[in-house]
Order: sequence, then C-alpha cells, then structure tokens
Amino acid sequence: MFSIVVRVAEGLALLGGLLLLTLALMVTVSVGGRALIPLGLGPVPGDFELVEMGSAIVVFFFLPWCHLRGGHAAVDLLVLHFPRGAQRLVLAVGDVLMLLVWLVLTWRLALGLLDKWRSAETTFILQLPLWWAYAACLLAAVLGCGVYAACGLRRLARRDATGAALA
Repeated sequence: MFSIVVRVAEGLALLGGLLLLTLALMVTVSVGGRALIPLGLGPVPGDFELVEMGSAIVVFFFLPWCHLRGGHAAVDLLVLHFPRGAQRLVLAVGDVLMLLVWLVLTWRLALGLLDKWRSAETTFILQLPLWWAYAACLLAAVLGCGVYAACGLRRLARRDATGAALA
C-alpha cells in the first residue's frame, strides 16, 4: 500500500517538474518575443495567466513528494535528543496535524472548484476555465492527504524507526 502512495507521489512530482519546465520555456519564449517586437514577434498571449495557474498546480504536485523525501522544514534542536520512540511519536503527531491541515485545504479546494465550475469563470485573455486549475490542485491535495495519513500510520506502526525520509 505504502509503495503505491510513493509511486503515485513520485509520478505526480515528475509531472509537476515537466509542467515547471514547460512554464520556464514559455516565459523564455515570451520574454524573447517581447525583445523582438521590432522584428514582428511578440509575447505569448496570456503568459501570466498560464504561469499563475501552472505555478499553483506545480506546488501542489510537488508537496506530497516533498513530505515523503523529508523535505519540509523542521526544527529538530530538541527532538533530536529524544529517544527514538518519542521522535517517532512527534513525527507521527506532525503527520496527523498536517493531515488535518490538508483535509481542510482539500475541502476548501473542493468548494472552490464547485464555485468556479458553477460560475463558469475564465481567465481574462485566454478564456481558460479556472476550475481546471482547481481540479488539478484538488487531485494533488487528495494525494497529499493520503501521503500524510500513510506516513503517520507507518510511523505509528513502527515501520519507520527514524525521522528520515520514508521513500
């Protein structure tokens, strides 16, 4: 079960990396186009809309993998001196607290998605439906809930003896 969560999170992070690379290339082309306006070129229409939506999606796609790799910021000055069992408990409590935060975040994203879908709100220039970005972020948020739950359960079941990355 845990290996499935890891593989899905890794795949989502790779997809996020591909999207980030695409956004970077698009911004480069757009800036280059602005510089070459005298030659008849121009910026990519709606580039800021695409970067805005894409950046939110990329962040949500990366966060579950970041947690699995132990990439979140942590203050370990005191916890490092605890016995291993207490360290594991602190990390499990952190996972449960993060799960609660992600559940609220997922709930609010779902409500936002429904609102954007019902109102048919679109971006100004490209007229892209805003609910598309909400849907992509919601997908990653649901996975994030699964990651935090799986990590917390794994730590509580003593399968992870340290606070190191789980993957």
